[in-house]
Amino acid sequence: MTCPPRRITFILMSRNDFYKVVSFLFLLHAVMPAVGQGKTSVKASVDKNRIVIGERIRLTLEADIPENEPIRFFIVDTIPHFELDKQQIDTSYTSEGTFLIQVISITSFDSGHWVIPSLSLGEKVVTDTIPIDVVFSPMDSTQGYHDIKDIIDVSPAEEKKKTWFWYAIGGGALLIILLLIYLLRKKKPVVVTASPVINPYEEAMEQLDKLQQQKPEQKQYYSRLVDIFRFYVFRKKDIHSMQKTTDDLVVQLKGIPISKEQFERLSQALRLSDFVKFAKYVPSPEDDGNVFETMRKAIIEIEQLK
Repeated sequence: MTCPPRRITFILMSRNDFYKVVSFLFLLHAVMPAVGQGKTSVKASVDKNRIVIGERIRLTLEADIPENEPIRFFIVDTIPHFELDKQQIDTSYTSEGTFLIQVISITSFDSGHWVIPSLSLGEKVVTDTIPIDVVFSPMDSTQGYHDIKDIIDVSPAEEKKKTWFWYAIGGGALLIILLLIYLLRKKKPVVVTASPVINPYEEAMEQLDKLQQQKPEQKQYYSRLVDIFRFYVFRKKDIHSMQKTTDDLVVQLKGIPISKEQFERLSQALRLSDFVKFAKYVPSPEDDGNVFETMRKAIIEIEQLK
């Protein structure tokens, strides 16, 4: 049995449309995950929004950083009206990047309505503000009321005599004990030798030589290498970077008049060290040598600056 020509045309058009729809859905499914990736998300939360004076609560800071973003975290040193007790940052690695979390115990001795301000990892990556009410402990109505006691009259002259009497006894006993110690035992002179002070450059070169001889596993190697450089610029140029991120350190290094080529190589070496420490990047032996030599030459060039 043959189909009419119009029927055949309708079937062919339906199949073509079906294939187009399937292809579009397949492409949409492939594109959607890529659109959702690549953005850093942050979160700040507390376990209670109302506390009594002196009560501790937990402030939890989280940052979900994709693979194509630099590793960085919040720097929280002070919060107005609160005292902080920070724990270490916990790092975990996921299939999409790095997840960082830190718990800070906070408390306040100022009653009132306070707000934990927004914390940022960039211009557009910020947390929400968190309101906290700090109140006094509620009064227990079941307890009896105790009135203020009347003033008790004392004789100042008599009390002063008693006080000086006990001071005299205590002072005499102390003098006797000191005299006995002096007579029974003579102190030997203590010779204090001051440890020689090593200048920052010599100390950095010595630490680099030790690191090259020990050659620890790669993550510890890169971490120690960056610490040697950070400590050198701290002692030499008073750049406080031990608790700063790599991006903050690079910004601070722009104030040192080293050559542009050296600055670029140093920035790349510092960021490569971050990849090894936080992003599970496995460097080659050539990378190990290049980063080491870059750190050493940067220290030498900084040392030669007038």
